[in-house]
Amino acid sequence: MATDRKIALAVGLFYIIGTVAGVLSVVVSSPLLDASDYLAEISAHEPQMITAALCVLIMGLSLAMVPIVAFPVLKRQNEALALGYIVFRGALEAGTYIIVVISWLLLVPISQEYVQASDVSSFEMLGTALVETGDNAGTIVSLIFPLGALMFYYLLYRSKLIPRWLSAWGIIAVFFYVAAALLDLFDVVEADSTTYILLNMPMALQEMVMAVWLIVKGFNAAVSGPAPATARDGVLDV
Repeated sequence: MATDRKIALAVGLFYIIGTVAGVLSVVVSSPLLDASDYLAEISAHEPQMITAALCVLIMGLSLAMVPIVAFPVLKRQNEALALGYIVFRGALEAGTYIIVVISWLLLVPISQEYVQASDVSSFEMLGTALVETGDNAGTIVSLIFPLGALMFYYLLYRSKLIPRWLSAWGIIAVFFYVAAALLDLFDVVEADSTTYILLNMPMALQEMVMAVWLIVKGFNAAVSGPAPATARDGVLDV
């Protein structure tokens, strides 16, 4: 179906846009937020902080569009899981990204006041609170995302909308992602450590491979279309 082909193309593109924006947000924000005097750094590089926040917004909105755009195809296979995927990735996860964006944008005016104030203690407290708010929102994402991802990949695996090896890869990668999130949550590893990055790598690679597959191949046409009519109690259901 031509419509399903367009949906697959859009889903693949949203995955790539979201991933690229997410990587850029880390690259742009890390030199500022990791600085010993981060408020002074943000004040000196305001456009950089604003750019990082906009990258997070683009990432959150792009990834939130995935379950919404894919819903017409996914609901034919399992409407409950398709709706659950929208709730977790389209609403809850996107909401936490917006919290990060607001927190980072608020750091800009606070940093301006910080560099001009004679007593900086109150601004340091506000800055710390905002940074921790953004970090906590990121932790929430790491707990919400696996639930939505499991719904998505289980649905794909059962329906064979994409090759089963690709959806199985996604299911396995979710558990590595959860392991990384838990290790970070309990301060066993740092978010920028090699262990953390390696545990997240299977998911990152799977999403990009799946995105390219959807762009090039689309959904399996044999199962993405409407369910065939079935006879029940002498009545034809469609």
